[in-house]
Amino acid sequence: MKQKYYVVWKGVNPGVYDSWTDCQLQIKGFEGALYKSFGSRDEAIAASMDSPSLHIGQDKKTKPKLCKTYIEESIAVDAACSGNPGDMEYRGVFVETGKELFHVGPMAQGTNNIGEFLALVHGLALLKQTDCAMPVYSDSHNAITWVKNKKCRTKLARTEANAQIFSLIERAEKWLQTHEYASPVLKWETSIWGEIPADFGRK
Repeated sequence: MKQKYYVVWKGVNPGVYDSWTDCQLQIKGFEGALYKSFGSRDEAIAASMDSPSLHIGQDKKTKPKLCKTYIEESIAVDAACSGNPGDMEYRGVFVETGKELFHVGPMAQGTNNIGEFLALVHGLALLKQTDCAMPVYSDSHNAITWVKNKKCRTKLARTEANAQIFSLIERAEKWLQTHEYASPVLKWETSIWGEIPADFGRK
């Protein structure tokens, strides 16, 4: 029988598992559990960084349904930028309580996409440092893709004014290239759940 790998987005301990038994331990009796099997470890790891909505319910064999609720024990990140480019800042909050966990900036001559990318990496590094594997939510598809590819694909030109931002980008890219992390990176479904908890409220 071909080896299968299982992604648990919502369960006791979200992550990637290489046996159905281990997967069951994470989802059995867990209300609203989200999980799915994949044919290779690389595919499973990549899927674990996506929103479950991109994978669950996409074929007839998939039994679990996407639960229209988010995982409260998680970090949500967001960025704000006054202008494009402009003064950029980002932060992360604990979803369950709304407590701010980190806040960086404002920094001159940045973009919102860069801030979203840096916020995601900051959140992942914080969880890695504390040996925690809770999910990190972002409402930015670009930032999630950049983190997945371990590269900030900004078109912004480096200048003397935004040198600090580019230094953080280089540090974030190096961290992604040299660290493994267990925390799933998930898309915040704004159309279902409203604004992400880390939103700066300046729209």
